[in-house]
Amino acid sequence: MGGIARRNATDREGPRVTESAEVEPGSAENLEQAVAVFTRVRPQLFGIAYRMLSSATEAEDLLQDVWLRWQTYDRRSVENPSAFLAASTTRLAINVLQSARVRPETYIGPWLPEPVDTSADPYLGAERGEALEYAALLVMEKLTPNERAAYVLREAFDYSYAEIADVLQSTEPAVRQLISRARKHMASERKTPVTAARQKELLASFLKAAQTGDMDALEKLFAADVASVSDGNGRPRIARRVVVGALPVAKFLHAMSWFWDGVDLDWIITNGQAAVLVRHGDMVSGMITISASADGIDQVLWMFNPDKITARSRPAGLAAEARFADVTKPGSARS
Repeated sequence: MGGIARRNATDREGPRVTESAEVEPGSAENLEQAVAVFTRVRPQLFGIAYRMLSSATEAEDLLQDVWLRWQTYDRRSVENPSAFLAASTTRLAINVLQSARVRPETYIGPWLPEPVDTSADPYLGAERGEALEYAALLVMEKLTPNERAAYVLREAFDYSYAEIADVLQSTEPAVRQLISRARKHMASERKTPVTAARQKELLASFLKAAQTGDMDALEKLFAADVASVSDGNGRPRIARRVVVGALPVAKFLHAMSWFWDGVDLDWIITNGQAAVLVRHGDMVSGMITISASADGIDQVLWMFNPDKITARSRPAGLAAEARFADVTKPGSARS
């Protein structure tokens, strides 16, 4: 099955957006058609924007821009609405990555992608779940905007080289080079992940060992180069440096045993993988997940930035828990 531009035969070969010249561009009927088209492809557009920006909030903002442009565009000239909207989304995302609106240098401590709930849509609008897991998004941060766009469209949405060239306003040979470089970079920095079932099993074992302060158990779970990454953007008692190595991470977790006092954990699925929401009573205080390979857990990822724990990262049943708790228990999680 093809990408957005090829998903429905009617998109490629069927009628234009406006089937009759009698439908005026500014008429209520024409606007209703525009809304219907945009609503139909919106999940895929969000999937592109999120993978490009690693932020559900920025992706939603970008889709607002796409909608405004689509609303005022001469839609009678558009043969393939899905392809047109996907191209618009990709190009705007490239602009965002190239602009000053990209993540500020003043961010305090490590930065992690904003999590998204994928329990209802494990592929997040794509043909497959590529370029969605945390480990992949983190490596993709090192790609150029065009490399990232080409990689996302090819790997997640199965676009042809010709279609990607059209989106990027480039040539097929140039696109092939972009994708080749992106794949090599991803392969060199990203380990082969374990299955979803194994990832959840390792996360459960990690949580048990961390809560009991069992350093031996933790070390056995970790890959030698495991990294503990905490995103708090300057929140008190949150580590502002990445902790690396099986023994240092085990010691770090042993020292922060206070963190688990009074904690409730809710299992969720974010970015196609198991994670837990951390609650103190009815207040969310963070989110924890891991990435793992055949060598064991290679990343422990802690999300404590309240701006990133949103309705997009929580299943519907937990969406009402909008308050975010301060991590103010005695002790320190600083590294």
